[in-house]
Amino acid sequence: MFTPSTTPAAPLPTPRLQTIRPGLTLLPPLSRKGSGPGLIVVCPDTEDSLAIVDGVPWPLVKWAEEGYAVVQVQPRAITDGAESALNVACEALAGCDECTSKSKVGVVVYGGDLWNGIAPALASRSEIVAAVVYAGASETETDTLLSSPVPVLQHLSGPGPSSGRTMQRVDDKLQRYWYPSLPSNATLSSLFSVPFQAGFDYTTEAVSHTRSLTFLKPRMGGPYFDLELLWDEHTFYEFGDRSVEHTMSTMVQEPYVNHVPTLTGGIGRASLTDFYRDHFIFSNSQDTALELISRTVGIDRVVDEFVFQFTHDRVVDWMLPGVPPTYKKVEVPFTAVVNVRGDRLYHEHIAWDQASVLVQLGLLPEYLPFPYAVEGRETGKQLEYRLPVAGIESAAKLREKNAVASNEMFKYGVREVQNKEH
Repeated sequence: MFTPSTTPAAPLPTPRLQTIRPGLTLLPPLSRKGSGPGLIVVCPDTEDSLAIVDGVPWPLVKWAEEGYAVVQVQPRAITDGAESALNVACEALAGCDECTSKSKVGVVVYGGDLWNGIAPALASRSEIVAAVVYAGASETETDTLLSSPVPVLQHLSGPGPSSGRTMQRVDDKLQRYWYPSLPSNATLSSLFSVPFQAGFDYTTEAVSHTRSLTFLKPRMGGPYFDLELLWDEHTFYEFGDRSVEHTMSTMVQEPYVNHVPTLTGGIGRASLTDFYRDHFIFSNSQDTALELISRTVGIDRVVDEFVFQFTHDRVVDWMLPGVPPTYKKVEVPFTAVVNVRGDRLYHEHIAWDQASVLVQLGLLPEYLPFPYAVEGRETGKQLEYRLPVAGIESAAKLREKNAVASNEMFKYGVREVQNKEH
């Protein structure tokens, strides 16, 4: 089904940035497919549109990795008016061989002031079908939203108009999301979504980006990719084919992997390649197996529940750093949240029940000393508490809800122990 490692892995695409005029550039899709719908990105000025820092790309690169043919419009390109800049951008997409849907173009604007200048010009281009705006509530003019000729999704920093509200669907043409943890002042508001700025917030921008894809893709006709197939391809090269080169070929230019319990993984292509080669792909037992329990596929990610099975016959250092082999069989519940950017993986957040692993290997005692006073217990008495952890029962209950009785740990507590003589 997938290309075996005896065949060289496909190389990553080389960005072919084309300057249309100062501040206005075209970047064809950075996906394996190499073609896709057209997108106009209006963002602050930069001298390096292809920058990727600590795994975070400039918006032009990020949207091209999503599979779009992207025209970037910076403020210095709007000197003779927004309508002229939009005309040049749309004409550039019309002449781009890699732009597959020239009649349905999207717009993403980073900044309320930029939106207020661009919005009135949208009506002049019939191919523009949807717009996404990053701003603060005080930065955008209501008239430019309600009178927009295309559907608009607005990401607003700061609290919403009523307590607790974070989303509003005004009508079919206007949707809003608020991000209350972010500053609402005009100086910092839209910068949460622009990398390499003091106000950039990676996590919030990632949430907003998924919402932007959900909004844009059905209106632009994609691009759509088989995310399940892409994830299965990646895991095949990790666990089946055991090829570092092919595994990395399934990922974007600067991906990352985070194994949450042990803080192992890698950030960036060089670091992650080293991790896969030296600590993961060849460190797994030959009988390693992944038993899928459930899978959820979203607009840009796959979320798996599965049972990870292996015999601890070697140092599996990404999971058990420095622990010699115990030769015991382990079955442990895992969760993988896999972000797919276009037709390549961007990141993996992997979590598992580390306590269950240690219990199954006989490396975690049933009781441990409890170092605090307990109400109703005589002070000075040495106490132990029973660890609220389970062994292979956790995997069994994930597979079948009735495999193990629920709530048995409610019976756990502390117990007095005899002072040991030294």
